[in-house]
Amino acid sequence: MDSDAAGFEVKRLGAALSNWGRWGAADQRGTVNFITPETRRAAASLVRSGDVLDLGMEFGVNGPQSGSARFNPIHSMRMLPSDRVLSDAGLVVADDVVTMPLQCATQWDGLAHVGYDGLLYNNVPASEVTASDGAPRNSIEHVVPHLIGRGVLLDVAGYRGVECLSATDEVTSDDLEATAAAQGVSLSSGDVVLVRTGWYQRYLAGDHAAFVGWTQPGLGMSTATWLHDHEVAAICVDNFAVECLPAKEPGTMLPLHMVLIRDLGMTLGEMFNLEELAVACRREGRWAFLFSGIGLKFTAAVGTPVSPVVVM
Repeated sequence: MDSDAAGFEVKRLGAALSNWGRWGAADQRGTVNFITPETRRAAASLVRSGDVLDLGMEFGVNGPQSGSARFNPIHSMRMLPSDRVLSDAGLVVADDVVTMPLQCATQWDGLAHVGYDGLLYNNVPASEVTASDGAPRNSIEHVVPHLIGRGVLLDVAGYRGVECLSATDEVTSDDLEATAAAQGVSLSSGDVVLVRTGWYQRYLAGDHAAFVGWTQPGLGMSTATWLHDHEVAAICVDNFAVECLPAKEPGTMLPLHMVLIRDLGMTLGEMFNLEELAVACRREGRWAFLFSGIGLKFTAAVGTPVSPVVVM
């Protein structure tokens, strides 16, 4: 298949799976609409031990970025306790500032992050995203307060019997279905699905160049239909870009982003640490839990950093 044909097939798939208008012409939440008060109550009933597992990386100078398009957070102090005493009672204050890309570590891709053919999710012109005003529609602020509900871990690496998928591996819809069956877990509408490839081990080992490199395992295009059919609210993966890099479709770049974000209206979670969670799920023999991924409510932004947690 040549690049033109591959591009056409990607767009044809997007049109077939499109959620435009499903929740109204003004909708800015997309598939997060599948999370409801009912699904949250059901998720809360999964809490047993009350233990909290952290799925995010630290935001600091030792993060994964190389400093080109994205860089690690720059933290500086704007006020020190030694600067001055502020009251007769001896009050001293410390205050600080962080400069960072919103997508430099564990983060959500919002619905204004990726589009094609001049349009973003729900028929919003891509030209509305400007340097002065950011994203007036499909901003991350409309999504992040709602990202708490039932989470399901699909440990694809564990299902395949390896610690980590190889750099050229593609996760297919068959992999997701087989992993769920092997784990004995069923998907429900409104689930946040977390897919473990094992790639996060590259970050933990300090191989940041490989972790954020442009050759790594991830989801393939066949998973778009699977995610659509299961009414998944959001997808999180332990790699840099959710999908496999480079794309298997010739002449395309981030084709799964194109379909999931622009057509389905799906929020994507990248660089999630699923290692400790996988150990806990295996130990307890359960793969569903209460998930909270509420990020920072930046206005007019196309993404946000997040410190996601699971309550077991």
